[in-house]
Amino acid sequence: MTKTDPSTTAPERVRKFYALKDIAVAPENMRFGEPADEDVPQLAATIKAAGLLQPLTVRPGRRKEKPAMALDGRRRLLALEILLTAGDIDGDYAVEVFEETDPARQAAAVLLTNTAVPVHVADVIVSIGKMLKAKLTPSVIAAALGYAEVDVRRLAALSALPAKAISALRQGRLNLRQAKLLARLPDRGAQTELAEVALSGHGFPEWRVNELLDEGAITARDRRFALVGAQAYAEAGGRTVCDLFGERADVLLDAEVLQELWTKRAEALADALRSEGLAVQVTADPAPAAADDLEPFGYAYGFGLDEAQLRAWRDAGAAAREAGEALQAVDLSAAGAEAPLQAWLLARLAADRLSEPTRPITAAVLTPHGDTGLDVVFLGPPAPEPEADGETEEPADGRLSTPALRFDPEPEVVAVAVAVPAETDGVGHALHEVRTDTATRALVRALADDPTTALVALTARLFAVLVLRRGLAKGGGALTVSAEAYSRPRAPAIEVLDGEVRRRLADRRAAWETSGKTPIGWVAGLAHGEKMALLAELVALSLDLREERTTSLRHTARAEAAEIATLCAADVTLYWTPDETFLRPHSKPQLLAMLENMGAGVERARALKKDELVGLVAEEAAARVWAPAWLSWSAPDEDPDEGLAAGDAAELEAPGETDGAVAPAAPEELAA
Repeated sequence: MTKTDPSTTAPERVRKFYALKDIAVAPENMRFGEPADEDVPQLAATIKAAGLLQPLTVRPGRRKEKPAMALDGRRRLLALEILLTAGDIDGDYAVEVFEETDPARQAAAVLLTNTAVPVHVADVIVSIGKMLKAKLTPSVIAAALGYAEVDVRRLAALSALPAKAISALRQGRLNLRQAKLLARLPDRGAQTELAEVALSGHGFPEWRVNELLDEGAITARDRRFALVGAQAYAEAGGRTVCDLFGERADVLLDAEVLQELWTKRAEALADALRSEGLAVQVTADPAPAAADDLEPFGYAYGFGLDEAQLRAWRDAGAAAREAGEALQAVDLSAAGAEAPLQAWLLARLAADRLSEPTRPITAAVLTPHGDTGLDVVFLGPPAPEPEADGETEEPADGRLSTPALRFDPEPEVVAVAVAVPAETDGVGHALHEVRTDTATRALVRALADDPTTALVALTARLFAVLVLRRGLAKGGGALTVSAEAYSRPRAPAIEVLDGEVRRRLADRRAAWETSGKTPIGWVAGLAHGEKMALLAELVALSLDLREERTTSLRHTARAEAAEIATLCAADVTLYWTPDETFLRPHSKPQLLAMLENMGAGVERARALKKDELVGLVAEEAAARVWAPAWLSWSAPDEDPDEGLAAGDAAELEAPGETDGAVAPAAPEELAA
């Protein structure tokens, strides 16, 4: 490839002389109208001693302008005027210049030959605005400056901002991102009002601008769009508005077209479930209300399943997960996506059916989902409450004891230990109390001297109470130890956290059922390591640190939780990072604060709607293996509820006015 010498292709620069009185600073000059800086007098002394070594760059004057208008050389011209005022030279002093008549070269001279003062982005914006007024097209300006045309168009959009907004940008009261946000507002009066607020030092209310821009807007991040796709939406007549600055999601102007396309596609996919005899509801509501006589199939643990059923259920769950993972490689909006989507729905149905074989699935609800295009919840009649054993009665404090673990009734054959016959003949109540009291105290001493047996007794008692739900009432067991498995109304387990513990206990219950032993006998037969693991699972599931109100903090429980977390080196990110279910109740400022704390930045997030922001935080947290420190009962670095104030993101620093080579803002910096 032959290299071209620029000197052989560039047009020769025209050198001319103009009288000092016939030269003025061009309006498009970067520093037009600014006073002389403190170093200009020194420059004047240098010119007086050595003459003007570097010619000015000018263009011919227009209309009422002077014959030569300086595009570059403002400070040299100011220095010459100092010499003129001092009487060292007169108005006829010959000033050597390069005269540019080509519009593209004039544009280049404004930005690329300015060697006096570093360029502020506000000056670039103003200069491009003046070039446009001088009938230079964006393509001509872009070619002259070496910028992409889209960057020039973006700067041109900013040049249309009110003068107060440009002034606030120059003074650092607005950063470039906020100026772009302001430029998106169609109402010039609102632009001026917000610029005045920023210029007066009261900050820039980004939340207000975002609300105005987001009001009623549906973007390409809408959960329905994943299933519809841009092509189908456009072919159906849907209109899209793209963000000029490329920072906000495309806005979909025809919501009814999007809804119609999504519903039509979801209804077609739902036919696979209808063929299974289910009543299917298709709705865009992310949290549809279930029928009063139906309950959703939540996270299952395999309670009550025999070995073959448990194996079949686990295989079906693995198949459903594989089908869901396969969708990540599929264009959900393409015509060929129906088969894998329906296969995934049927795999989900099979897994839920096998999780509770005695409970039929009669209905399903399909809703949008950003990743898989669809989400499905299966419903059926409520499961029967397990029958309590004969020794169980309502607690004395009147609270209803609701099992946190769902399981089928106990097997018909349950091992029962042989009790020592009570001697009641001729024994009154008072004497019987004395005898059993003394026997209790004797066993207390014996058990206290035998830690191994105590471990067996405690573990068996917790297993009977938490898993088997036996012996809950007074007199239901030898030990008075009681416990409740942690649960929260209408909130399913988190699969990799307490869901894993509940699954382990489900497996242990199945092992106990097949052993034919009493709980104590079964625990006693376990290896020591198994005993300790079972005890840890039972103790863990008895934890309850939930607080329903911020005014009802349980300080003692919190202190104990911190101690326990320190002892076991608790770190929630070993198993889980914040998901959408956890993040959705948080406010937008709190979500932005999470992004800031994890080091993900908030630039592109501020413009997102709440639903989109939740997905972004979940994605970034998973990528960085991050969760708030307080979820692991550690002291947070910052207040997790403290939102980000407007303008907290780093602002573009304006370089000071110093002599030396210019560093004009690069296109990627201007578009950032």
